[in-house]
Amino acid sequence: MSDLPRRAVTRTAKLATLPIGFAGRTALGFGKRTIGKPAELVAQEIQTRTAEQLFKVLGELKGGAMKVGQMLSIFEAALPPEIAGPYRSMLTKLQDSAPPMPAKTVHAVLAENLGVEWREQFTEFDDRPAASASIGQVHKAIWHDGRPVAVKVQYPGAGKALISDFNQLARIGKLFGVLMPGLDIKTMLAELKERVVEELDYSIEAESQTIFHKAFLDDPDFFVPEVISQSGNVLVTEWMEGGLPLSKIISAGTQEQRDHAGLLYCRFLFSGPARSGLLHGDPHPGNFRLLDDGRLGVLDFGAVDRLPGGFHRRIGRLMRIGTLLDIDEIEWALREEDVLREGVTVDPEGLRAFIAPIAEPLIEDTFKFSREWLREQAARVTDLRPTNVIRQLNLPPSYVIIHRVVSAGTGVLCQLEAEGPFRGEALQWVPGFADDEDDASGDEELAS
Repeated sequence: MSDLPRRAVTRTAKLATLPIGFAGRTALGFGKRTIGKPAELVAQEIQTRTAEQLFKVLGELKGGAMKVGQMLSIFEAALPPEIAGPYRSMLTKLQDSAPPMPAKTVHAVLAENLGVEWREQFTEFDDRPAASASIGQVHKAIWHDGRPVAVKVQYPGAGKALISDFNQLARIGKLFGVLMPGLDIKTMLAELKERVVEELDYSIEAESQTIFHKAFLDDPDFFVPEVISQSGNVLVTEWMEGGLPLSKIISAGTQEQRDHAGLLYCRFLFSGPARSGLLHGDPHPGNFRLLDDGRLGVLDFGAVDRLPGGFHRRIGRLMRIGTLLDIDEIEWALREEDVLREGVTVDPEGLRAFIAPIAEPLIEDTFKFSREWLREQAARVTDLRPTNVIRQLNLPPSYVIIHRVVSAGTGVLCQLEAEGPFRGEALQWVPGFADDEDDASGDEELAS
């Protein structure tokens, strides 16, 4: 019997405890305010307890709940120290682990997808998972030709669990607002849900990973494992040996490791579309490892965005416009580019708050990401709710996932507290960011 469907009632019950717990804490907070406890302290206490319960429940589940938990863990750096401190290790754990699937269930999936004689394809197979994530887990094995391989096995019933989780989590969106005010959880969940079907199809992942592998083959900075075999819900790839997950560097890395990993991480996200026509759409730290030879190893290509020819020039222009600093000049330039159309009004401070987290790291040749900087940005977002600005701008449809990836990538760089020449990466890989890249072809693209 499938593992996840059998636990559906339990999963639903656990998720159902979240709004109930929140309601109880809110009522308790109201009572404390009536007897004189300061409102700020009450709000902080509610936020702390809500966060503890939220991440505990998300951490115990797979499926969409686990995926959302991993996504939220990236934004841990935006939380105040007194809130983030007590459970930072729990958030880090969410980034690269999940409860394992029993060996007998793994064997059943392998038999169903590779045939009853599946063991003949391996000379060794470790029943203990090397890694677990939202929709599957990875086992180390030795392929029949002697190569060490990673065998990715999808959880039975993962698709139904994902859809169910996303639907339930959308109904408890207020909880996320308490934890991270200003976070547009509805948009994030909707965009993630759209990619569920594609991510569940390992044939699509195998194709995407193969494209990335060929694009970065023999690259001195990156390692993308080769796809060895794929059948149904089983994906076999080259094994990635050694190294440190970014989550470990975040928790205990040296500044040199942080800076090096941060620069390569930024370079991969910026250069991927130009080199492969694809954007890696799941940039949480569990998918990246700093290898012993200094390269950045990249895993999990289930969520990608197809960007033939690289980033749209309009995205680069928007990034460049954001570095102008003068909000009036920014608004004027946006209207000139038709990013802000005639007759559409926009709140200047909301526009500034929307652009700043993306633009500020690209103004100077070197920038230092930090939790303190991200908290300042988050506070500004909370006050001005610039998500409305997105709806007022004339942006390419692909911008939704690009904005999520850039936002999540910024969160990771702030967790790393990395310093480096990030502006140079944008200049090299993002069309339209450098002034001298404005040409006739770009104008034609913009007009389209």
